[in-house]
Amino acid sequence: MTTAGVAQAYDRWAPIYDLVFGPVFRQGRASAIRAADRIGGRILEVGVGTGISLPGYAAGSRVTGVDISEDMLDKARDRVARLGLRNIDAIRVGDAEALDFADQSFDVVVAQYVVSAVAHPARALDEFARVCRPGGEIIITTRVGAEQGVRGAIEKTLMPITSRLGFRTDFPFALYTDWIATRRDVELIEKREIPPLGHFSLVRIAKRENA
Repeated sequence: MTTAGVAQAYDRWAPIYDLVFGPVFRQGRASAIRAADRIGGRILEVGVGTGISLPGYAAGSRVTGVDISEDMLDKARDRVARLGLRNIDAIRVGDAEALDFADQSFDVVVAQYVVSAVAHPARALDEFARVCRPGGEIIITTRVGAEQGVRGAIEKTLMPITSRLGFRTDFPFALYTDWIATRRDVELIEKREIPPLGHFSLVRIAKRENA
């Protein structure tokens, strides 16, 4: 997977993304938004896509959305204008692996179904931690691979196909725990399954106050 390839894949998804993925990811979106709004303040949503989650944020939260796909962002900007969402500060192009924001710019970083869709997941996680303030949270909804058994074998077999579609099927949770183990400034505070079918999880990672 490459950044350019992912951008092209999601440009192709843009016209039908809400129809295909909207219902599947509804509960995950709601869980991530609730977790983010509990902290509130400045929220960065990485991989904002068509902006399908933006109407769900509390009016008091200030949200910036970034995405690698211009076609997806066009949908997001239209949604913000059409719904009159006044708590959206910006919708702009952004690469999860190289965010164009200063250190500690946000109280919360939200990444919904993004980490398994970037070329270098650990780089994206490093960037999330960099732009999140101490005491803030990184809130992720993520695919979690089976790693073994029949489902695991199927996921590995499908990888060449799904990579071209813009996401990975073979995606172990150890990617997160291994990354956390390399850092002193973050800690895992929640991991719980979210529908459908137990293939996805909500992950909350805290940025330590005194790292």
